[in-house]
Amino acid sequence: MFGFLFNVYLHLLNKLKLNIMTAIEFNSQVTGLYKTLELFTRRFTNDRDEALDLVQETVLKAFKYRDKYTHNTNLKAWLFTIMRNTFINNYRKASKMKSTIDTDQELYYLSVEDKSNFSTPDQKLQFKEIKKNIQKVKKEFRVPFEMHVEGFKYNEIAEKLGIPLGTVKTRIFYARKEIQKHLKVA
Repeated sequence: MFGFLFNVYLHLLNKLKLNIMTAIEFNSQVTGLYKTLELFTRRFTNDRDEALDLVQETVLKAFKYRDKYTHNTNLKAWLFTIMRNTFINNYRKASKMKSTIDTDQELYYLSVEDKSNFSTPDQKLQFKEIKKNIQKVKKEFRVPFEMHVEGFKYNEIAEKLGIPLGTVKTRIFYARKEIQKHLKVA
């Protein structure tokens, strides 16, 4: 009985040794994937500085949470997941920072976005031009497009209009193409 337990203990010990990666090995593998991480950032941003910041933050988190990584699993996928989650969290932080603060006597905090995108005369003219071009699009394409712009999700639009989800996506696509075509001509 003792011999059996000892063999099981040795087997588990050897298995643990195989699953342990030294800090040097881990750091070497992560830094070896640096260029791959840079290329992957293009899914999130085209701004080079923002991309480099995202890679740096990803690598820093990977080093910090090295103990969470399971040896002999896909390191690249693990790093990509960290990068994606970091990007999403940064995006959420940035969108929360767009809130306006009321400096009234009671100091109420408003969670209203600052939507003063069209404040100059040129911007107002551009906005009117875009609105005019949207009205030129066929109604069957325009309605789903306008609903999508208002914030409805594809499945909500499909449900409200009683049409298939693929049809909604197609109509929104064609509406965008039609608007772009009108804007290029103008």
